[in-house]
Amino acid sequence: MIYLDNAATTRMSDGVLEAMLPYLKEKYGNPSSIYEFSMQNKKVLVEAREEIARALSCEPSEIYFTSGGSEADNWALCKIAEEYKDKGRHIITSKIEHHAILHTCKWLEKQGYEITYVGVDEQGIVKLEELKRAIRPDTILISIMAANNEIGTLQPIEEIGAIAKAQGIYFHTDAVQAFGHIPLDVKRMQIDLLSASAHKLNGPKGIGFLYVKNGIRLPSLIHGGGQERGRRAGTENVPGIVGFGQAVKEAMAAMQERTAKEQELRDYFMNEVLTRVPYARVNGSRMKRLPNNVNFSFQFIEGESLLIMLDMQGICASSGSACTAGSLDPSHVLMALGLPEEVANGSIRFTLGQDTTKEEIDVTIEKVAELVRKLREMSPFFQE
Repeated sequence: MIYLDNAATTRMSDGVLEAMLPYLKEKYGNPSSIYEFSMQNKKVLVEAREEIARALSCEPSEIYFTSGGSEADNWALCKIAEEYKDKGRHIITSKIEHHAILHTCKWLEKQGYEITYVGVDEQGIVKLEELKRAIRPDTILISIMAANNEIGTLQPIEEIGAIAKAQGIYFHTDAVQAFGHIPLDVKRMQIDLLSASAHKLNGPKGIGFLYVKNGIRLPSLIHGGGQERGRRAGTENVPGIVGFGQAVKEAMAAMQERTAKEQELRDYFMNEVLTRVPYARVNGSRMKRLPNNVNFSFQFIEGESLLIMLDMQGICASSGSACTAGSLDPSHVLMALGLPEEVANGSIRFTLGQDTTKEEIDVTIEKVAELVRKLREMSPFFQE
């Protein structure tokens, strides 16, 4: 198997699994209990929180563990909207956000909030002038993702943070694809809230966090006990949190080397396919892009058909977000770039990981060229 769908999820690293195992069996105490056996587990939560805080240049007290990125996104949007509704009921986001943001915004619209969906250019970069024009006196939140999950485009987060700060508006970023893959500094970037998830950086599934800048009033999304300093009730996922801390430690230590390797393979992959396959295009920015993301559109074929044929060859890829798998609608991200529907439908995403080799990329290039040619031969719309 050649696994090239690391944006959907990554393989848990050996170090992460090793760190988690004791807390799945021997060290099973509830951190909220007051005896020593359980209090030891409270200490490892502190250590993991400190590890994550170092990665973001924030305070450990600003990290709140969640079940994943989607919960963190929902918590940030819904509870900022609830807490600051007296100031205003207007939120700004982009047209290419993950559905954890877009569907939450649709729900908020039903509750009486107004949402402005800012457009992007042909590379998928948010139009800053349009964002500035969208700001109103009643705007309470701007939510723009750090890196797009489908096309890998990096957004001008620091510039957006400065715009929001100047207007006294809270700024949230969905950094699920970015955290652990590119440097993020919440102070320098003037980020007020940030969402992330462990399974995107070789950690376990079912654990994420929401960074909340000190001083922001954010009500609890889950009511019950006093965990997470009273803001997120529920017994802590100790093995998951330990694994997340270890994954962050490993990701930060290897980021420079890993980025260089992935960028080299990514650019080689893109250049070879564009050279060998006619009527192909790369979606998203070639330069302002996640190091591991490759997204192609092939005219005159269906991306789903190519995906199935690649799977039969043992190659795992995707036609977009894992959260929209099975949908026959064209990607909302690619449509926002201005692609015709027939081109958007011929798209496929490959995302590299720390274990990806050049040999695997070479095999994939050969198979993509071969299978696209076969699919076009069967298409009544393609002529050489």
